[in-house]
Amino acid sequence: MQLKHLRTVLQAENGIAKISAIAWAPNNNKLAVCTSDRVVHLFDENGEKRDKFSTKPVDAKYGKKSYVVKGLAFSPDSTKIAVGQTDNIVFVYKIGEEWGDKKVICNKFPQSSAVTCLIWLTEGPIVIGQLDGKVRAANVKFNKSQTLYTTDSLVVSLAANSRGTGFLSGHLDGTIVRYCVSDDGSMEKQGRVVTHPVPPYALAWPVGHTVAAGCDLRVAVYNREGQIAKQFDYSRDEKEKEFTVACCSPSGQAVMVGSFDRVRVFSWSPRKSMWEENEPREIQHLYSITALGWKRDGSRVAVGTLCGAVELFESVLRRTVWKNKFEMTYVGPSQVLVKPLAPGSRGVILKSQYGYEIEDVRIMGHDNYLVARTSETLLLGDLQRNLLSEVLWPNSGHHEKFYFDNPNVCLIFNAGELSLVEYGDNEILGSVRTEFMNPHQISVRLNERKQNSAEDNKKLAYLLDLKTICILDLVFGVTVAQLTHDSKIDWLELNETGHKLLFRDKKMRLTLLDIIKGQKISILTYCTFVQWVVGSDVVVAQSRNNLCVWYNIDVPEQVTLITIKGDVVDVVRADGKTEAVVQEGSHQLGYELDEGLVEFGTAIHDNDLGRAVTFLETLGDKPEAEGMWTNLASIALELNKLHVAERCYAALGDVSRTHYLRRTIEIGNKYAEENDGDFMGCPDVWARLAILNNRLKDAEAVYLEQNQLNEAITMYCNLHKWEEALSLAEMKGFSNYDQLREKHMQWLLDTNQEEKAGEMKEHEGDYNAAFNLYLKANLPSRASRLLQSNYEMLENEEMVYKVVTALVRSEMYEQAGELFERVNQSEKAFDCYRKGNVFSKAIELARYVSPAEVVRLEEEWGDYLVSNKQLDAAINHYIEAGKTMKALDAAVGARQWKKAVQIIKVIDDPTTVVNHYRQIAQHFASIKEYNTAEKLFLQAEMYEDAIDMYNQAGEWDKAHFLASQYLDTERVSQMYLAQAQNLEQQGKLKEAEKLYISVTEPDAAISMYKKNRQYDQMMRLVSQYHPDLLQTTHLRLAQEMEAEGNFKAAEQHFLNAEEWKSAINMYRAADMWEDAYRVAKSHGGAQAANQVAYLWAKSLGGESAVKLLSKFNLLEISIDYACENYQFEFAFDLARSAMKSKMPDIHYKYAMALEDDGKFKEAEEQFILAGKPREAVLMYVHNQDWPNAQRVAEKHEPESVTEVLQGEAKEAFKRENYQRFESLLLRAQKADLIIKQYKDAGMWVDALRVCKEFLPSHLTTLQADYEREVGVKGSHDASTLLTAANNWEQSGDYKAAIDCLIKVTNANTNDSSLLIKAWTQAADLTNRYLEGAEAVEVVKILGPRLAEVGQHTAAAQLYIGADMIKEAIDIFIEAEEWGKAKKVAQELEPRYESYVENRYKESLRREGRADQLADVDIIGALDLLSEQGQWMKCLDTARQHGPNVLHKYVALYATQLIKEEQPFQALELYTKYDAPPFSQNYNIYKRIAIDIFNLTGLSSPDSYAQWAELRNMLLQLTESMKTSSDAGSSVHDEFNILLVISHYYASRCAYKGVESLDELVAKLSISLLRHTDIIPADKGYYEAGVDARAIGKESEAFVFLNHYLDICEAIEESNPDMLDYSDFSATDFPMEIPLPTSLHLSPAQHEEVKEWVLAVSMDQKVDQVLPVDDRMLYPASLSSGSGQSAPTCVISGYPIMSVRGRNPVEFKRVGMLANREDWNKVMMAVKMAPESHITDVINFISQWCGGVPMFSFQ
Repeated sequence: MQLKHLRTVLQAENGIAKISAIAWAPNNNKLAVCTSDRVVHLFDENGEKRDKFSTKPVDAKYGKKSYVVKGLAFSPDSTKIAVGQTDNIVFVYKIGEEWGDKKVICNKFPQSSAVTCLIWLTEGPIVIGQLDGKVRAANVKFNKSQTLYTTDSLVVSLAANSRGTGFLSGHLDGTIVRYCVSDDGSMEKQGRVVTHPVPPYALAWPVGHTVAAGCDLRVAVYNREGQIAKQFDYSRDEKEKEFTVACCSPSGQAVMVGSFDRVRVFSWSPRKSMWEENEPREIQHLYSITALGWKRDGSRVAVGTLCGAVELFESVLRRTVWKNKFEMTYVGPSQVLVKPLAPGSRGVILKSQYGYEIEDVRIMGHDNYLVARTSETLLLGDLQRNLLSEVLWPNSGHHEKFYFDNPNVCLIFNAGELSLVEYGDNEILGSVRTEFMNPHQISVRLNERKQNSAEDNKKLAYLLDLKTICILDLVFGVTVAQLTHDSKIDWLELNETGHKLLFRDKKMRLTLLDIIKGQKISILTYCTFVQWVVGSDVVVAQSRNNLCVWYNIDVPEQVTLITIKGDVVDVVRADGKTEAVVQEGSHQLGYELDEGLVEFGTAIHDNDLGRAVTFLETLGDKPEAEGMWTNLASIALELNKLHVAERCYAALGDVSRTHYLRRTIEIGNKYAEENDGDFMGCPDVWARLAILNNRLKDAEAVYLEQNQLNEAITMYCNLHKWEEALSLAEMKGFSNYDQLREKHMQWLLDTNQEEKAGEMKEHEGDYNAAFNLYLKANLPSRASRLLQSNYEMLENEEMVYKVVTALVRSEMYEQAGELFERVNQSEKAFDCYRKGNVFSKAIELARYVSPAEVVRLEEEWGDYLVSNKQLDAAINHYIEAGKTMKALDAAVGARQWKKAVQIIKVIDDPTTVVNHYRQIAQHFASIKEYNTAEKLFLQAEMYEDAIDMYNQAGEWDKAHFLASQYLDTERVSQMYLAQAQNLEQQGKLKEAEKLYISVTEPDAAISMYKKNRQYDQMMRLVSQYHPDLLQTTHLRLAQEMEAEGNFKAAEQHFLNAEEWKSAINMYRAADMWEDAYRVAKSHGGAQAANQVAYLWAKSLGGESAVKLLSKFNLLEISIDYACENYQFEFAFDLARSAMKSKMPDIHYKYAMALEDDGKFKEAEEQFILAGKPREAVLMYVHNQDWPNAQRVAEKHEPESVTEVLQGEAKEAFKRENYQRFESLLLRAQKADLIIKQYKDAGMWVDALRVCKEFLPSHLTTLQADYEREVGVKGSHDASTLLTAANNWEQSGDYKAAIDCLIKVTNANTNDSSLLIKAWTQAADLTNRYLEGAEAVEVVKILGPRLAEVGQHTAAAQLYIGADMIKEAIDIFIEAEEWGKAKKVAQELEPRYESYVENRYKESLRREGRADQLADVDIIGALDLLSEQGQWMKCLDTARQHGPNVLHKYVALYATQLIKEEQPFQALELYTKYDAPPFSQNYNIYKRIAIDIFNLTGLSSPDSYAQWAELRNMLLQLTESMKTSSDAGSSVHDEFNILLVISHYYASRCAYKGVESLDELVAKLSISLLRHTDIIPADKGYYEAGVDARAIGKESEAFVFLNHYLDICEAIEESNPDMLDYSDFSATDFPMEIPLPTSLHLSPAQHEEVKEWVLAVSMDQKVDQVLPVDDRMLYPASLSSGSGQSAPTCVISGYPIMSVRGRNPVEFKRVGMLANREDWNKVMMAVKMAPESHITDVINFISQWCGGVPMFSFQ
């Protein structure tokens, strides 16, 4: 965590002025500071002082200095401040919500002892620590305080937990006590936590720990049980002083501790699960810190000091910015401040309640919601309402999709599961499985309109499948309803109470479901819009041109219709009115609904029935009123509001119910008066209400409970429930039962219920009376049955006649026929049967009466059965009638397929029944009777159908046989490839393989098996068809198996690939040594197995390794192998454990290895341990470490001392340290070796000296050798030559000395210093003693030699001495000593000055030193910079030398960028350095513009800046050309056209960001088609078509996109003659265009265009030609009928047309015009979005066209 100092809130005083307390308000808006003068200062969150107030003593008589403030705390609502004072009192001041509100004391809590500290818990009371050790709680609401607990030691500190539910108290004796005031689900053990060694003046309660510090300079962290978890000790830090105060961050994951001049911050790391100290913040002269306050959002800390200073620090981990809209401030691992960057906006505090580290925060849902993640949870928030939720959400791969359409709940889709999280709730509200993620197919309602009960009402409606809706009660987790519809559902929504559901299907039918009643009703067809009105049950929908409003959805047939012209887009309810917003063309109109009717539903919902009645009375006779009165009456009765119900029924005109209720109320009131109670307590009232609600059994029960049988029977009689009355009378033994029966009969007759009366008479045996009653009731069938059951009555012809006549009149022919048959009248019976379609009885009777009619009756019977959809029954009748085709149709229609086969076989001409063959065959194919189906297909010559049948059945052999027999080979291959791919997708791999193989595509089968991980099948095919790739395939599969952890399979493939070593390595990496050993032994032999065993043992180590190697008898071998591989530790371990005899050998090998690594000290120890000290001596000798070599030799190997001295002497001689050389050999008593060495080295003088001094007996012999040696080798030895030269010089023969020195060359010495010495000495002698030709000869030899060895100055001096000036200058040039070269030329030979200058320039250019070159040759320097690619430096340098120089190199750089296909960078150059009207630059400007025109992906609003940059550059160029010689030329016109094109592109990008300008976007795209000879033609026509389609101009879109396809085809064929411009005859678009070299669109976009064009070409509704205007030209065409061109609109590119007398907008520049309608649209868009790119477009037009007219919007 970083502490950044923000500002000083209060300046320090000169003396002690202790800040006694600091507190932040919970709402983060206020900071309170109490100073030493007992004044509380109030600051805003930025540290600006806004208010203050003085505290008061407990009694004014004691004076202001009688107390000290010890504690300061804000109330949870931030409107009060508690002040704890040492004069035994706590005051609570009400400070208000606004700055400057009056400060008044609202609570006083006197205490028995001085207050020492104070806090105010967010979930509890004020907690007070006292001098006497008591800890008390003060309740502001009740103005009472109580003691929580008592201790024997004064309270020095109090600290609350981050949740505000508990606190810690620290006492003088070190005791720390934990106390909780409310249960928050994570309560910790209460009571004494720990006893700290010193008084814990600095005390904090972070999450899960306790932090205490004091005067012992230690910060202790205790866990929940009071055990020390971490301690930070600063007792040895001399600068540290005692810790005075501590505070905890709001997240509970950081603690700040104050001391002298320093604050320390300790942070909890969730990942490491430990406390860490951050870098301490040291501030000189801050003095002791006396108060700390951490802002509740965790972003700032206020620090108060002993001298009265208050410093404000920012405390953050890091900051990020989200899309330049929100700032994310991470104030702790688990706490983030999310704040909008817009001024005046307030942010939210995002905090993980579990303490997890917040990893990712995103703002979503139109910037109104946030989503954050931790490792285990998901955090969601509503930024507008500051509602945050955290739910457990283990890592799911971050594939969730979030939907924020519902303001109360977030919808989360993940892997087919929908989860709902209610904002502000930390539990997942519910989860369901669904695949449909469209928010329009999901509806959630959460307590949006509370019902009568106080229970939660939370409902979810979603789709199980596209035809099934499920409604879930989220409170109880049960399914409330499940509905299956007959069509796919595309929209659904619950009402706010969750009791009704509206849904619409794909057929645009709107259906209402009453969830409580389970009733479904279709209420509208062709529904294009539907919505519930907010806060009511009113429904608004649209059907064609009708706006439909249901003010009472309980009566859906009562709908209010309003005729509209456009489309409803929204329903808005605000400011006391409700409007349906309708889009009519480019305008939106509001249709106001009857707010009174809408309000009625709200009143009903609120149970304010009186208000509902008052409202309905204002409606009068409106059609909606009746349903509302009915609804209100039902609700009133349900709630027993009888007066309201009476008023409702009166309004409905229901006099009976009104009278009934009034009488009921009177009965109730009378009962209430008599019994002094409520009238609803009257039994008669309850009975009457039950009757009114048709609950007669309930009313009967009430009467019987009151022993009122007569009233119960009377009730049934009055309601004409005679059966119930008789049943009750019979059951209760009613005395007047018989009279009751008679009354019943009479009532039946009086009410014309003859059938019922007849049944009673028939039951009583009075048949004649029953017969007459049946006829009277027009029930002849009952009379006929009665007649036929009574033989006596059947003989009565009159009765029979009456019955027959009545039956025929009622068209009851069958019963009439039966009656005629009973009386033996067969002809009449036959006619009746025929008329009544009773063919069975008619045919049966016809066989006896008229046999010739049987066949015709059979056909009629069949026709009749078919008309009644009884097709199966009709088949046999048609067959009996000989109607084969009808029988076949009936059999097929009845799905009697076997009968159909039998019938179709008898039809001679199969071509007449081809469709029947297909239907029948398809049926048998569906039931897998393929042979029958095949025969039928083949009989009808439907070969492809038969083949498809076998393909679908998976019988590929049969299908292939038929295909080969009846289809061509290419067709068969295409069919089977497509079929194989389909089978592969279905998972039928074997069948797919057969097909692939059958069409010789084994690679496709191999790929299929690999994709489906069936590697055995894959390898089978590879071995069969690609044996050369078998090993490679095995190896690749093995590697994939290994990566997946499938080691056994990987091993098998490694072995098959003959890569057994890879299998071993795989098992080693996986620590599967037994398998590795097994593979090595079985495939690699004994050596490989031994190596694996060794590695296995090494991985085990210790005794396990010894046992393993002993088991394999490899111990000694492994020790040697370990040594060979430098694994000596392992070798030592093995040897120590089992083979100690090998130790010396290992030490020796280890020493050798250490010696090779240069670790000589360690090697020495190992040599000695190995018993080989001589090896150590030799090691040091070899490395010339002579002191150590001598030390080891003297200590361990004395006989080697002489050898060491000789070796060191030899090395000293090589270094020419001859004194040391002689000393060492004399110590070794080897004077003869000294002489020999000098002699061998040719150092005869030294040899003679030593010999004379130490071996005088050998002096004579040595002198003789010297004289002989000098004579022979003098010419070959450099030392000899030097000696000779010295001798010649001493003798004065300088020429001879010089000759000797010249002879010293590389041939006789490799010592460069010796050469330099000899040649320098020769040069010195030459300069001093030689002259003339002799000197020149020597100079010519010595000069080059001295230059060669770097002695340039000596060489130059030599040349100058010989008067060879140019050679001297060349020597200095070669040495790059240009100053010396110039000086020599100036002083000795001025004619060489230019020569030196030119050589200097060439050197600078060759070495790329442009800076130095610029001082002497600016053009050369610029050329050099351009060659080096340092263009910015080149241009900056060139700018200093005028525009001509500058633009030369700008052009060069731009040309390079164009070649590198970076036109935008080239454009930026001319934007930065201007584009001058230089004719040599014109091609560059054109190339930049055309390259940019050819780029893709520049049509979005984000591309505006690039187009604007090109446009502005071209404007600046064309304006500059007006003052040049090219003014008005064709080149000038070309650039004006390029300017227009770039202006169109830029304007189109700007307009695309505004919805109201879509038409202008299309116009600009179409106008660009006039320039398809410049811009890519395929790109132009594609963009014009797409933009035209976007605004509904499908005819134009079709023509443009169809021409685009033609252009693409011409590009592919490289043939422009393929293009047909007949569709563009009415346009001024170019007919001859250059074909682009490549296609502009991607293949996917190209295919999408092709599909759309094809679809539209099939649509007859779309005119496939361009429209024309009054000019008979296309509206975008500039060419008029007279051949002249119309002026162009600078806004849209369309021609200027005066409409209805409206003149175009004219600009100051002549000829620059704009269509007024287009201009007004753009200006309105500027007004609506002043910060958009359109403002810049207007500014450009003002600059281009000479000013914007004054009447436009600015």
